[in-house]
Formats: sequence, structure tokens, C-alpha cells
Amino acid sequence: MDRDLLPVINHALIDEINTKQSSWTAGVNDNFLGMTLLDAKRLLGVRPSGVGNVSCTHNMSAHVDVSALPDNFDARTTWPTFVHPIRDQGQCGSCWAHAASETFSDKLAIATNGSVNEIFSVQELVSCDTAHDMGCNGGWPEYAFQYLLNKGLPSDQCYPYTSGQGDSGKCLSTCKDGSAKMLTTHKIKSWDYCNGEAAMMAQLVQGPIAVAFAVYEDFFSYKSGVYVPNEATGLAGYHAVKMVGYGVTTGPKPQKYWIVANSWGLTWGNKGYFQIVRGVNACGMEYGPIDKGCPIYANV
Repeated sequence: MDRDLLPVINHALIDEINTKQSSWTAGVNDNFLGMTLLDAKRLLGVRPSGVGNVSCTHNMSAHVDVSALPDNFDARTTWPTFVHPIRDQGQCGSCWAHAASETFSDKLAIATNGSVNEIFSVQELVSCDTAHDMGCNGGWPEYAFQYLLNKGLPSDQCYPYTSGQGDSGKCLSTCKDGSAKMLTTHKIKSWDYCNGEAAMMAQLVQGPIAVAFAVYEDFFSYKSGVYVPNEATGLAGYHAVKMVGYGVTTGPKPQKYWIVANSWGLTWGNKGYFQIVRGVNACGMEYGPIDKGCPIYANV
């Protein structure tokens, strides 16, 4: 039997994870009920540009001083009304669009102290950013941020998300109600990379950033704790998400971690969030796992 046709919920793997380590807890995520491994892989929409083609390995942290930064930082507590809720991409490989749009929504609300506090349209990217990206069939955060720079995004209220069933849809020239999209459209001023632990920390204290990472099959069962990937479970694909903070655990063996918002709804993980071990480039998150998958911050 084709392994990809097996259920993504693997009870034997869950038991093995919880037996062999204590850093994180695995369990059944209800949003994967009835789904095969192939179904889950379709949600991983960051596409490899070529075999071995990784251009994000340069360390931008070498000249970044983080000595004045707090040991723990969480944008959700610093800006509780500006970090927007967990979203659900549904059965569409639109993570690349979610990571860019969600990061932009939060950063602009923070920068304007709430005078512009809107959730921006993921659908605009999925349906209209077609020069390089492929809607529900995947894309790259780098190209999504370039779209935010060149054309911008309207509000989600203007152009709501409709691709949850896997249809990228046609690009609309007006809002859902027929009004002009430009009335709610905003652009970023610029974007750049922030490769490496220190560079990422320095940007996070100014607002969320977008990151990409390699997803191994054990990740689908994450429920809580600091995720430490087991690459032996098999590479499932590449995913893009919004990072909101960092921290360190207490106890005899402190463990550094990142705080990350996923786009698989509230029933996955810890109410849609996860923590992943920090400072060791886990899953390639700190330097980009593939070309065009580097950590990115927006200037708004």
C-alpha cells in the first residue's frame, strides 16, 4: 500500500514520541481526522526551487547585539489587540500567503498603534499573485512579500478567504460587495531577510516575522511543549508560518524556543500555536530550509 494513503494520525508514532522524550507532547489533532498523509502534505505549500538549491545560509546575526533584549518575548502579550487570531488555510496549500498576510496585518497594526488594525486578505495573494506563486498549489514567502510591496493587500472584509476547499479562485477586481479594492489596500514599504537567531530576535521585538521550515511527519501530531524534530520520521514537505516570539524554559535544563502561529485552525497544536527549539536551526527555520524560504520581516 502507498504510504501516503495511510492515515496522517499515527497512534503508534504518537505513543513512541511520548515514551521516548519529554520535551514535547504528541496527540491527536482533530483537524486531521479522516485525512491521509497525502492530504496533510498538500497543506505544505512552500515549494522547493531545485534540488539542493539553498541560498539562505548566510548568517545575518554576526553583528546583531541582543544583550539588551529580554530573555522572553511574546508579541501576543506585548500587543494583545494587534496580533490577530489564528487562521485556517483549509485544504489549500496557501501557507506561503498566510504567513505573509498575517505578518503584515500584525506589523501595520503595531506600527500605527492600532489606527490601521485590520486582517488583510490572504485570498488576494492566493488568487491574484500568479506571476510566480501558484495559489493552493503552493508558492514562496519571498514572492508574496514582493507582491505586498508592489501591489499591497485589501482587507479580509473586502476580499475574504474562499479557498479552504482547495480552489485558488479567480482574481477579483473589486471587493466582494462591488466596492473598489483600493479603498482598503495597504502596501509595505520594504522587506528584508533576518537570518540567524540574533537577527530574528531583534526583529521579533518589533513585531512578527514570516519563516519557512521543513516539516517532518511527527510534527502533524504536535500538541504542546518545545518541539524537537525527529528527522527519521520522514520529510513531509515545507511550510510557512508567522513567528511571534521567543523564550526559554525554566528548570534544571533550560531550553530555548521560538513561539510560532500555525495556519491550521485552533484545533491543531496548542490552540493553533507551537513552540520549536531555538538556536540550532531546527527544520532549517533560522536560515531558511530552501531557496526563497529565508526568515523575512516587513517594514511598514
